[in-house]
Amino acid sequence: MPADEPDDQPETFSKRFGISSGELRERAVSGLVIALLALVMVYWSPKAFAVLTFLVAAAMSWEWGRIVRGPTPDIGTLVHILAVLIAAVLTASGMAGLGVAAAIIGAIAVSALVFGSGRSQLSGAGVLYTALPVIALGWLRGDEPLGFDAVLFVLLTVAVTDIAAYLSGRSIGGPKLWPQVSPNKTWSGLIGAVVAAAIVGALFATISGTGAAHWLASLGFIMGLVAQGGDLAESALKRHFNLKDASDLIPGHGGFMDRMDGIVTASIAAALIAFAIDAYAPARALLYGS
Repeated sequence: MPADEPDDQPETFSKRFGISSGELRERAVSGLVIALLALVMVYWSPKAFAVLTFLVAAAMSWEWGRIVRGPTPDIGTLVHILAVLIAAVLTASGMAGLGVAAAIIGAIAVSALVFGSGRSQLSGAGVLYTALPVIALGWLRGDEPLGFDAVLFVLLTVAVTDIAAYLSGRSIGGPKLWPQVSPNKTWSGLIGAVVAAAIVGALFATISGTGAAHWLASLGFIMGLVAQGGDLAESALKRHFNLKDASDLIPGHGGFMDRMDGIVTASIAAALIAFAIDAYAPARALLYGS
């Protein structure tokens, strides 16, 4: 083996994927820890999962205030987190409808508290951004015996979407998707993401024996598309405030908002689809389409 080959490999890797092997290792370790923790809490029980989603949403609430109103937490941040907590508790208690009401009231309250700052509407929108996915995922998880499968499908689809978008975008390249908002995203990344999500949907039904393969393939495609939309929306928010990451809470990944943006939109979309099909059995509705 030529002596200069080891030096060429890291350079080639960095050039192709835009990240060093060390950074990739850090991302992989952080991502694996988060994924394992999420899997354990989802499987454990609906209430355990509610605790996890609240903690993540609380971190996102702080990040939202940091982005929109500055680095110092204020009364708006406290009310924001309190509204998410109330929404999470109500949903875990089987009252998701009241959880939505609490989120709306919290959004109005936070908007009123920072009224006149020029960022009132965005501050209020942040409450809905962090509370609604908590309600959506908690509502789906609480529908036994299929709640675990339904939430696992949503989380797995979004995770595969993110990975496929990154790998296909970096390896194939091509025209940019929306360079003014996210300069690194490409059409090839989007196509790779939704195709991978559709494949995972079909495989999920086949391997788990839960859900209809053709339905979950179609739903996976939709979830992948919606998740990428959430990613772009969060990128637009950060670009508006000239920020690269929401925070540095997750080593190698930035903040929780940076990693959960796709889950936010995908979980809300999943809950709306399930509600439209059968509000009394949302997990089954999501997995079987009936």
